[in-house]
Amino acid sequence: MYKRVIIKMSGEALKGNTEFGIDPKTVLKYAKEIKEIHDLGVEVGIVIGGGNIWRGKTAEEMGMDRAQADYMGMLATIMNGLAFQDALEKLDVPTRVESALEVNQVCERYIRRKADKHLSNGVVAIFVGGTGSPFFSTDTAAALRAAELDCEVILMAKHGVDGIYDKDPRKHKNAIMYNELTHKFVLDNGLEIIDSTAASMCHENKIDLIVFNMEQEGNIKRAILGEKIGTIVK
Repeated sequence: MYKRVIIKMSGEALKGNTEFGIDPKTVLKYAKEIKEIHDLGVEVGIVIGGGNIWRGKTAEEMGMDRAQADYMGMLATIMNGLAFQDALEKLDVPTRVESALEVNQVCERYIRRKADKHLSNGVVAIFVGGTGSPFFSTDTAAALRAAELDCEVILMAKHGVDGIYDKDPRKHKNAIMYNELTHKFVLDNGLEIIDSTAASMCHENKIDLIVFNMEQEGNIKRAILGEKIGTIVK
């Protein structure tokens, strides 16, 4: 069983069946799954995206300044993090929201040593605000936090995707899912399940990835326990 992990969740997962925003029932459902692994004694850090509220890349395509759009996306991740904190605390799971941006009225500023202490004390740390800099994705933020905090693995909890395929399974019925890959293979073949900066960081710091479908109930716990689900990237 993994002892310390980063779970990377997409913002889109929090919208449930709605078109955008945050669905409280969906957030609570995922919070219950986090509580299950927390109760096992696993030290859990969570990185949440903001795509259910705002996507910087889309705004750039519409003509908005990329840096400005990315900062707006970082603020969206803070909103998601606060929603997830509320759900976890309703389940009596101790939680801290740690932001790469300073928003002192609602959450702590991310400090590595403080975050490390929270994890060691059994507090679930929710990392928001991306890396704090534009032009970097929340995938990169997850890889960065995993490297800084000596996490064993990043669980890439995907919305509606079972693992890594040789081509888009939504467009190609004959797409084949990989069971196990290396970071080098992902980089050399331009597989877009994680951005290249994050993949390079995981490769350099020897951090495994497990890519799986978070919509299937119990998959987070299965991944933690080492069951073979999705695709593992070593």
